[in-house]
Amino acid sequence: FPFQASNPGQFETDSDAVWQRGHFPETIAYHGRVGINTDAPDEALVVCGNAKVMGRVMHPSDSRAKQNIREVDTNEQLRRITQMRLVEYDYKPEFASVMGIKNT
Repeated sequence: FPFQASNPGQFETDSDAVWQRGHFPETIAYHGRVGINTDAPDEALVVCGNAKVMGRVMHPSDSRAKQNIREVDTNEQLRRITQMRLVEYDYKPEFASVMGIKNT
């Protein structure tokens, strides 16, 4: 969504996008989907192209977000694994083409 800042925290848009000053210093917030190199984002953030991260990326499975990490009974876990449903699949062609996946 193209925008220009005329005053800090105030944005003029050519759509109904709502950009607001964030809760933390030097942040802005947009309530809706954001696309970079795409005009049809289908998730909260879609980047079509490479992304460079100069800092950390946190994910819920990141050990830095967890506490009380402990070993488990491997025999019990193997028993649970044998009860899992394992599958193979192919991506739908329309999804693969949008995502740039060549080997479906």
